[in-house]
Amino acid sequence: MSEQPARPPSSVPGPDGTPLLGSFLDVRRDSFGFRERLASEHGGLARYTVLGTDVFLLTDPDLVEQVLVQDNQRYVKGELFQQQLAPVLGNGLLNSEGEFWRRQRHLIQPAFTPDRIAEYAGMMTDSTRRATANWEDGDVRDVHGETMALTLDIVATALMGVDIRDRTPAVGAALDTVMEAAAGSLLDLLPPWVPTPARQSVDEAVATLDRIVDEIIAEKRGDPGDDVVSALLRAEDEEGESMSDEQVRDEVKTLLLAGHETTALSLTFTLHLLARHPEVERRLLAELDAKLDGETPTLGAVGDLPYLEQVVQESMRLLPPVHGILREPTEDVTLGGYRIPAGSTLSISQWVVHRDSDVYDDPESFRPERWTDELEADLPRLGYFPFSAGPRRCIGDRFAMLEAKLVLATLLQSYRFELVGSGELDLIASITSRPSDPVRMRIRERAVGATGRRTDEAVPAED
Repeated sequence: MSEQPARPPSSVPGPDGTPLLGSFLDVRRDSFGFRERLASEHGGLARYTVLGTDVFLLTDPDLVEQVLVQDNQRYVKGELFQQQLAPVLGNGLLNSEGEFWRRQRHLIQPAFTPDRIAEYAGMMTDSTRRATANWEDGDVRDVHGETMALTLDIVATALMGVDIRDRTPAVGAALDTVMEAAAGSLLDLLPPWVPTPARQSVDEAVATLDRIVDEIIAEKRGDPGDDVVSALLRAEDEEGESMSDEQVRDEVKTLLLAGHETTALSLTFTLHLLARHPEVERRLLAELDAKLDGETPTLGAVGDLPYLEQVVQESMRLLPPVHGILREPTEDVTLGGYRIPAGSTLSISQWVVHRDSDVYDDPESFRPERWTDELEADLPRLGYFPFSAGPRRCIGDRFAMLEAKLVLATLLQSYRFELVGSGELDLIASITSRPSDPVRMRIRERAVGATGRRTDEAVPAED
């Protein structure tokens, strides 16, 4: 039997939307809910329009694997992705393509080998201890702000060999501006040359980042070391040409942004989920107390903390820090029996796949114990992909996982985190899944009993 011809892209199922705007307002109002409804009503490949442009939503794990892994060479990150990040990160590793991307990844890869990652463990716990040195029992803090500052300190210390704690507020504020602007607004419909307040704020934020990164590069030129920035400064191409200052700056900015944002979100989400699920918190604290016995967690120790691993995995499933991935085919391709034209925007949603009842039992529940060898063997290959997949899988995935586990273990040895007020967590779909408001939590010191063991009595949350 001859193979059936691919159906036209216009026949991919999806909502009609409104004239001119399409589904623009639905996406703006509730991006997460819109995509969940779209997949539920129209299947693993669905189409919607935004301002006259077709967007194809992929939530079938097999199709996701086809795009990210099997046929990855036929796709690039695309124009929409570049519009969001190129003005900020230039041609850094996150944005670059083709042979240039492969060269840059090869230069940066040595910073993320298992041996190098092992060297970072002590820096991660030291930074955590420093960050909590002035915490007191009963403090109410913005946990997201705290984890952002902490992970920024870790990435600067471990990957760049610099101390930027005095510049952390400026870097953090600039990155917040950039990420909030990426969530979009109706003013984005104006031509790009119109100087809206958001665009002016982004320009100022980028100038701040450029200035601070230039300071870091100048510092490393004067005192090179065994770190990523020094390696980039030493790098030469086949003709013996060094990397331009602008390209080094782009790579350092990329490391600062990608190297701390997602891990900070993972830490924030995990602490929030633990506070909402005291039975999970109790089990995790019992494991930490029994296995660590008050000692500072190490690389070797986290390997003996299986429930901690499950908690982090489940947190990134239910609340993936990166909620979606953009791709664009460089030629006409066939997906799910449909012809998808070159240059089309593909939106691949971890958020939807990770919450799919065809993939996970009771997907809306926070159940770390679900992460057994049996589950992982039964999952579709791309049923869980918090760090993406294929050649463009996050270069720092092992760094991030170790960081999340070490920081959590260090924090939870000494503190519990309580919800304040309603404890609701509202998210906005920027480049990452970001809290729309400060995540305020009350910090409680964990008491040490006469035996030296931690004793924890639940304290009612306060408004």
